[in-house]
Amino acid sequence: MKMVIVTAVEEYTDKVFELLKAADIESFSGSSVEGYKNLPPVLFNSSWFPREKSGARSSLFFSYTEEEKVGKLFALLKEFNDGLDSSNPIKAVELPVERFI
Repeated sequence: MKMVIVTAVEEYTDKVFELLKAADIESFSGSSVEGYKNLPPVLFNSSWFPREKSGARSSLFFSYTEEEKVGKLFALLKEFNDGLDSSNPIKAVELPVERFI
């Protein structure tokens, strides 16, 4: 058993759904999140409202699933990300599950 966590900017949410389905991961949870990057002080201070940091609207998904399905998902994510002309690829992490109830 593995836990997979996937994050993506909001624009790729539908694509993440497609990729999870293509990897035969039928059961997962998701939530909207704000994504942040540490900006150099020069860029931060040049904003109209320098005291306000705004994040990118993003989505976070997670699932407990079999290792083979995670491998399939990672292959699909790599293929998708390799075709992007964006600095915001879909990101994922695989975690081992030691025990579960």
